[in-house]
Amino acid sequence: MLDFPEKLNKKLIQRKDSNSLRSLTLVKNKIDFSSNDYLGFSKNKSIQEATKRILSSEKFINGSSGSRLVSGSHTLHNTVEQYLADYHHAETALLFNSGYDANLGLFSSILIKGVTVLYDELIHASIRDGIRMSNANSYKFKHNSLEDLEKKMSRCTGTVFIAIESIYSMDGDTAPLKKIVDFSKKKNCYLIVDEAHSTGIFGEYGRGMLEGLGLENEVFARIHTFGKAMGCHGAVVLGSHDLRDYLINFSRSFIYTTAASLHSVATIQASYIELKKTGTIKKLKSNIQYFKEGIIVYNLTSKFIESSSAIHCCIIPGNDMAKTFALSLQEKGFDIKPILSPTVPAGKERLRICLHSYNTHKEIDGLLTLLSTL
Repeated sequence: MLDFPEKLNKKLIQRKDSNSLRSLTLVKNKIDFSSNDYLGFSKNKSIQEATKRILSSEKFINGSSGSRLVSGSHTLHNTVEQYLADYHHAETALLFNSGYDANLGLFSSILIKGVTVLYDELIHASIRDGIRMSNANSYKFKHNSLEDLEKKMSRCTGTVFIAIESIYSMDGDTAPLKKIVDFSKKKNCYLIVDEAHSTGIFGEYGRGMLEGLGLENEVFARIHTFGKAMGCHGAVVLGSHDLRDYLINFSRSFIYTTAASLHSVATIQASYIELKKTGTIKKLKSNIQYFKEGIIVYNLTSKFIESSSAIHCCIIPGNDMAKTFALSLQEKGFDIKPILSPTVPAGKERLRICLHSYNTHKEIDGLLTLLSTL
């Protein structure tokens, strides 16, 4: 076997020295406060049975057999895309194999030469990578700051896109959606909103935060991903007929990949069917409120970033300290992971706590009790 290149090995050593080396760990039998499975849909038996019923009307095939433009586009893909468009009150929908693929394909293709994109400094890595692959000018603005957004707008020429998330994945806080929508309309910008962490939770029947505010028709594109509250896999870009046609022709992560299997696509539809009849959204929101009240009761307010979502972050500066406290909680039976720099800025290392519909008040109290001793 060839020796590992010296320059690459040096980067690994630097990660080890800063105690930020990542490794894969197996899911163990602990109380879940780390997964994105907010509604427990990944383990939902009704979804499993509904998936079987949907597939029973399709000709059996394990894989899709090719890309959507060659042999991989099946009737079920089109059916579910129309279902998603109708559900989310959009003109059209286009499925991607993951949220990463959706953001990479969307941003890298629409941000052509002469275009400018303004993006929140805490935007997801998949959007940053899509911007990096594009030919557009790009400027980041301070997190959730309309003042800095307007300041950066003064640098822009030509067509301008603005990219934000409705709920930010590392802080769990919420974008000022109404203000940014109003700003983008006033300045004739094209707004793109990643709704990954609001899908299935906010809005009527989990349609997302934009829908909950009546703003779904005021944006250029919405991205909803299914690997969080929906408990399955894949993503969809919602927008106009022209946007769908454009992505089919120019989005490389759509064109040059094997289409999602029929089982994956059927599971998406089954999860949405369950979403419309389940009471788990109310249970999750009840747990979120209980946790927020507990932060006050246990005098932990100063340690936490303000959040009304399922994501709550306890700041513990330093990779060593964050890892130590996470390990202590894991040893006591709580599945909580540390988020380390460089994923978050140095000094902002944290414990990222995800709440679920299936967490009990006793489990939440137990966790808060331990956190109060940090």
